[in-house]
Amino acid sequence: MADVVVPPTADVPAAGAGQEHKYHFEITMSCGGCSGAVERVLKKLEGVKSYQVSLADQTATVVAEDSLPYEKVLRTIAKTGKKVTKGEADGEEKSVEVPKDE
Repeated sequence: MADVVVPPTADVPAAGAGQEHKYHFEITMSCGGCSGAVERVLKKLEGVKSYQVSLADQTATVVAEDSLPYEKVLRTIAKTGKKVTKGEADGEEKSVEVPKDE
């Protein structure tokens, strides 16, 4: 009996299609105004599906579309003037050095 090879169909999404990323940041925030500033920029950032900013924990967690890179979220948070002390993308520790604008 011959092997049957089934070609992929157009109905099957490509590997990685429709995925999302989870970014986690530790941010130095001293007051509600600080956390509010981070929330405001995340709310406006295209590609953010959801976010949670915690003043008590000094963190921000962002669920983003596959098209939104970690570096862009980091740069956006840094523009608030808050210091990002640690960052993770999909569970892997990443640099918190703010990349230059593109």
